[in-house]
Amino acid sequence: MVKEYYKSPNNDFILAHGDSFKLLKEFDFKFDMIFADPPYFLSNGGISLQSGNVVCVDKGEWDKGKSQEDMMAFNMEWLRLCRGKLKDNGTIWISGTYHNIFSVANCLTELGYKILNVITWEKTNPPVNISCRYFKYSTEFVIWARKMRKVSHKFNYELMKELNGGKQMSDVWRMPAIGRWEKTCGKHPTQKPLRLLVRMILAATNQGDWILDPFSGSSTTGIAANLCGRRFAGLEQDEEFCKLSKARREEIENLEDYDNMINHIEDLHIFRNNFMVKEDANVYAQIPF
Repeated sequence: MVKEYYKSPNNDFILAHGDSFKLLKEFDFKFDMIFADPPYFLSNGGISLQSGNVVCVDKGEWDKGKSQEDMMAFNMEWLRLCRGKLKDNGTIWISGTYHNIFSVANCLTELGYKILNVITWEKTNPPVNISCRYFKYSTEFVIWARKMRKVSHKFNYELMKELNGGKQMSDVWRMPAIGRWEKTCGKHPTQKPLRLLVRMILAATNQGDWILDPFSGSSTTGIAANLCGRRFAGLEQDEEFCKLSKARREEIENLEDYDNMINHIEDLHIFRNNFMVKEDANVYAQIPF
């Protein structure tokens, strides 16, 4: 049985501290959606430019480079474990760059998932390429796949169309990276912007659904899930990031102040004003661990 590190007052946000590979084997629960931001294995002494300063881009020991064989084995194992935690109509979203995303795609195919889209996240504020020997890196990718090849998945098509001004939404999403307002409790080195997770969650889940993040980090997935009326379970091996996640979840308890911070996230604003329904308190009775 998994022991939670933190649980929100109404049980819609549950976080466990420990190794994801181990924890995924210790509970039996099926989720509606999984979002994963696995290691990109990029921490090999590289540098970048941030706010005019040259900085090292190493993230930590968990992101140290691996051989292609080791990377493939790592991705195969966590994706295999996650597949067992998805409902038959569930979907998984995995973020990455060219360094790891092709390995992830190959593993998904081998394990029997069906790839639905590859989202291109075009950043509006990418750092410059200081070597001046390549084009500037301004994109990341998010693979969206469903568990079963022949079982249909949830897709809130009309909502996505509404969020795109009445037009069919494409697989290129232009959004900024995280802003200062998303770092009020601290920062994770690979933190994703809240608006990116909001769109994924609104696209592929319904209110009250459970979402799992096996590499939870600072739990942006959980914050986005709760703001959209969904429930969240996260797994994180670094206790410092667990503390950061707890602080971020407690921050949104003061919704009036937090709403002032996020009122520029158009997708969330449109959803809350036109699509969000009053929650049933009984929906939180069932928890994953």
